[in-house]
Amino acid sequence: MTDPTTDPTTEPPSAGGALAAAPRIDAHHHLWDPAARAHDWLDEPELAPLRRPFTVDELRPQAAAAGIAGTVLVQTVTVADETPELLAVAAADPLVRGVVGWTDLTSPGVADALAELRELPGGERLVGVRHQVQSEPDPQWLLRPDVLRGLAAVADAGLAYDLVVRPHQLAAATGAAARLPQLTFVLDHLGKPPIAVGGLAAWAGSLRAFAARPNTRGKLSGLVTEADRRGWTTADLRPCAEAALECFGPERLMFGSDWPVCLLAADYAEVVSAAEELTAGLSGPERGAVFGGTAARVYGLAGDGPAGDGPAGDGPAGR
Repeated sequence: MTDPTTDPTTEPPSAGGALAAAPRIDAHHHLWDPAARAHDWLDEPELAPLRRPFTVDELRPQAAAAGIAGTVLVQTVTVADETPELLAVAAADPLVRGVVGWTDLTSPGVADALAELRELPGGERLVGVRHQVQSEPDPQWLLRPDVLRGLAAVADAGLAYDLVVRPHQLAAATGAAARLPQLTFVLDHLGKPPIAVGGLAAWAGSLRAFAARPNTRGKLSGLVTEADRRGWTTADLRPCAEAALECFGPERLMFGSDWPVCLLAADYAEVVSAAEELTAGLSGPERGAVFGGTAARVYGLAGDGPAGDGPAGDGPAGR
């Protein structure tokens, strides 16, 4: 049977022209309401435009215009109450096909916490876990025994682990991936390369080491906000995209908009257009992987179920 996520004959039109195979997946976006709970990270002055509610109703027409058929909704705060709310959104709206939530990885009760989340409305849409590692002062945080124990519980639950780290934390991420080959690690925003300030060599070396672990994947996301937010061009992003494609290959790379954070530098259509331009040299099936197939496998979206093209396997198991 032809896999609909990689069959180029099923690709839909988009604002940028016919591209990847259907369904197209935005593998990384957020929703929040600052009135519902504190988002301390939004206190930075330059983030003032983001201090308002962002809902799936606002995202939907923009995603549709870009040919996006499904999304992965990602946590934003290290607060236990947020994940049940995100799961409820997924339960109520078919656009949201998966949720990357949060739980305290340092707790001995990670397995129980994940089991409880799966019993909630939308719990079957829980596909991964993420923690704001970028905010941890210890660059070796991921290698702490309690954190590794928690990550092992994530693997046992058949979930992926999303990594939001800065370049100096990539070495620890690589070490964690080596210690837990049964867990799929997904690198958000390609580890935040220093595009605006320049000097990508160290980041690129760390990315290669991380991608050399077969249980790792990458997200082509968040680059516009790492570049000069007022004057970026696709050419500024290209070295990072090319490094990611070389390290991971299309079958281990997935597109994410990082909406609404991307609005600091670009609107939704501009982000999609940039990703289309950066992947224009790929074949149809390769673009199909970046714009949907990889995310569907890694997160087990829309009934794709578990797969196993790496030691950790792609796709949440046992849901």
